[in-house]
Amino acid sequence: MKYLVIGAGGTGGMIGAFLAKEGKDVTLIARGAHLKAMQEKGLYVESALKGEFLLSDVKAVDMEHYEEQPDVIFVCVKGYSIEETIPFIARIAGPDTVVIPILNIYGTGGKMQEKLPDVLVTDGCIYIVGMIKEPGYLYQTGNLFKVVYGVRKEEDYRPVLEEIKKDLEECGIETVLSDNIKRDALRKYSYISPAAACGQYYGVGAGEIQKEGEIRETFKALIHEIELLAEAMGISFGEDMVKTNVAIIDGFGPDVKTSMQRDIEAGRMSEIDGLVHEVVRMGEAYGVELPVYRKISEFMSR
Repeated sequence: MKYLVIGAGGTGGMIGAFLAKEGKDVTLIARGAHLKAMQEKGLYVESALKGEFLLSDVKAVDMEHYEEQPDVIFVCVKGYSIEETIPFIARIAGPDTVVIPILNIYGTGGKMQEKLPDVLVTDGCIYIVGMIKEPGYLYQTGNLFKVVYGVRKEEDYRPVLEEIKKDLEECGIETVLSDNIKRDALRKYSYISPAAACGQYYGVGAGEIQKEGEIRETFKALIHEIELLAEAMGISFGEDMVKTNVAIIDGFGPDVKTSMQRDIEAGRMSEIDGLVHEVVRMGEAYGVELPVYRKISEFMSR
């Protein structure tokens, strides 16, 4: 199949790199210095799972110069860049193209589907710690690389979703074709949103959250508020997400921070609206009191 990955950073770039390394037909959409470096020197990858390798002939272009019709589109941009991908996807997608958003922001697929009625837009999320180390150089730490995706409505299922799973697994990516993507995407959100909110509020990395005390208790409280929100939404995790997510963050190195924190520190646009303020809006919509989120949201709005 013909794959297209929009956004060649620590998530999309790693998906594309793993696919390309195993000979899959994949094109990366990028821009700026990162795109120029890939076009001139290839894509260098340092991965805990696959070691170090160079994709000297990686296919990388910007939106304006992509003229193919992909079978699968992975959307791996930040939440604030979604709008600019819509007209591009509408232009290049065919009736059988499957769009898989891999974002931190909950509910992205449903919102994209409303604007792209002629193609199937699933929902998805990813578990990985990856980043652009420098233009043309991707770095992944840790052995966790899992992609989860699925349709929100059973009637939207297509056999091609199984083919995508097979391709990803052949490339060494743990893959889950979810039978309840609303639950599974919210499960990921129940980690990344509290980690970003807590980390940014206190200005800390994973190491400080790993220590017993106020910061760790705030992290737990934020996760619990997502659990309350899930209950109001009719979603059952079937597990204690506080325990699960504490175990996840305890497994990271002390300096690890969320991409939202790294963006804010670098003076770039961030996903603070979708990862913090959006939770407060969801609480209001479902009639759930979220005092810790509200406190942090108000602090970050100053």
